[in-house]
Amino acid sequence: MVTKTRTKHIYEVIELASKAKTKQDRINVLRENESWALKDLLRGAYDELVQWSLPPGDPPYEPAIEETVPSTLHNQHKKFKYFVKGLVGDQMMGFKRERMFIDILEGVHPKDAKLLILMKDKKALAKGITKKLVEEAFPKLIVK
Repeated sequence: MVTKTRTKHIYEVIELASKAKTKQDRINVLRENESWALKDLLRGAYDELVQWSLPPGDPPYEPAIEETVPSTLHNQHKKFKYFVKGLVGDQMMGFKRERMFIDILEGVHPKDAKLLILMKDKKALAKGITKKLVEEAFPKLIVK
């Protein structure tokens, strides 16, 4: 019998890594759960080259109901390009870009939504998840 394992939500990976006892354990958790969504979140939070075209702070949004989230960051991370200065989102009106960000926040797990807000505000995602740790877990991910 083949057993399928569920892909973890990004917040689950961050929580597991944060709770790991040693630095090497945190690195291992990140590497074992490597995905483009995770790496985009980490780079967005810690790479100084990534500058967000969104206002600071919590936007006005209604968090999704945990049991029935319609989407995940594994699906939504591809839209991050609309929120980064210098990319395709520069062509959008500010209110449209902000509405798109709010739609993502309302469509993913509430804990993932909180991570997105921390990412765009360039704040630490969780205790023990630092820029230095990310650089060790994923060399060359952080450019600056």
